[in-house]
Amino acid sequence: MSLSTHVLDAASGRPAPGLAVRLEKADGTVLAERRTDVDGRVKDLPAPDIGAHRLIFDTGGLSPFYPLVTIDFRVADPAEHYHVPLLLSPYSYSTYRGS
Repeated sequence: MSLSTHVLDAASGRPAPGLAVRLEKADGTVLAERRTDVDGRVKDLPAPDIGAHRLIFDTGGLSPFYPLVTIDFRVADPAEHYHVPLLLSPYSYSTYRGS
């Protein structure tokens, strides 16, 4: 199992470099803290166990409305790759399970 994410600034149409991202278990245990690279990606997150987890993005520098975005997700199959992207604009965001 592997886990990655990336953040796109939808207002500018560009990646969001240098954004702080934290991976936690559902109970709040911090598993990793990283920053997005120049392409807005974090590729080296540790593989979480089966169960519920969350990614917390420090989006205050990009959005005047959303200081943090939290995406809760569930790992069901440890053999699969999980990619959790975030598309952010000043007053909205979206996510999906990527490939």
